[in-house]
Amino acid sequence: MSKLVVTFGEIMLRLAPPGFERFLQSPQFAATFGGGEANVAVALANFGNPARYVTVLPSNPIADAFVGELRRFGVDTSAIVRSKGRMGIYFVEPGANQRPSKVVYDRENSAIALAKPGDVDWNKAFDGASWFHVTGITPAISQGAADLSLESVRVAREKGLTVSCDLNYRKNLWKYGKSAKEVMPELFKSVDVGIANEEDCQMSLGIQADVDVHSGKLDGEQYRKLTDKVLAQYPNLKMLGVTLRESFSASHNGWSACLNDREQFIVSRRYDITHIVDRVGGGDSFAGGLIYGLLNLSSHQEALEFAVAASCLKHSIPGDFNRFTVDEVKGLLKGGGSGRVQR
Repeated sequence: MSKLVVTFGEIMLRLAPPGFERFLQSPQFAATFGGGEANVAVALANFGNPARYVTVLPSNPIADAFVGELRRFGVDTSAIVRSKGRMGIYFVEPGANQRPSKVVYDRENSAIALAKPGDVDWNKAFDGASWFHVTGITPAISQGAADLSLESVRVAREKGLTVSCDLNYRKNLWKYGKSAKEVMPELFKSVDVGIANEEDCQMSLGIQADVDVHSGKLDGEQYRKLTDKVLAQYPNLKMLGVTLRESFSASHNGWSACLNDREQFIVSRRYDITHIVDRVGGGDSFAGGLIYGLLNLSSHQEALEFAVAASCLKHSIPGDFNRFTVDEVKGLLKGGGSGRVQR
């Protein structure tokens, strides 16, 4: 069976001040690339699982540089569409201790924001694939992008692909006249594997969770109830994975996850991450790890543990992309989290 995973969304130029500086504290930015669905494709490729990334880009040297970057990771770029518009940009100021991270978006009139149904050849995009992954970020960009996202999951379902969606609610993006609650429930009806946190479920699906992420201790029973509610409302879902982030400060988080597959509710090992380097992309690393685990490992528990370990490691490196291998993730799972020098 094919294990090729296709992901679809917007990629942006990521500009960040060096180290933990504030915006323009010194007159420079580190320029890389980032975007939820591309992050998932890169994670899968690093794990040795075939991945193809679909997006809409302008025809210019910055977009060309991104395509070259994906190719260096081994991601298939053959279905990327070139069209009018610009490449989106986002600025990120990494937080530290009690100072939170900040993100500023500059993506209006980007090529994908101007795209519409029919602009992507989904027959080409899905050729040879078995899995399709989207997020709630793309439908937040524009009405056209929302319509194109809905078209993508419907075609994927018709072709028999497994569809996964990370709800990824972004309050600063829903500006074109519709809310997430008006758009995401319809898209979620075409999803097999859901990924979310408690805020995503509340803001995108209107399903409440009685949890307090700032309390220092999360109540697993409340997450069982939350996942049961979502699965009851969406009978198409085969399972729902929920990330559990305990936010003590910008530098110190507890990190774990749970998974409800309708037969069992399972909870992962918890990691205490005390010196976060960059948490942006951590959820995408979880999604990539979960997809990899479901395709390649023998149980849902193993898949969940792999996903949480992979995303834990992502917190240790700057940039959006997870740059770890399967062996490195398994090393952490085996207890190799001491950070001792490997010689």
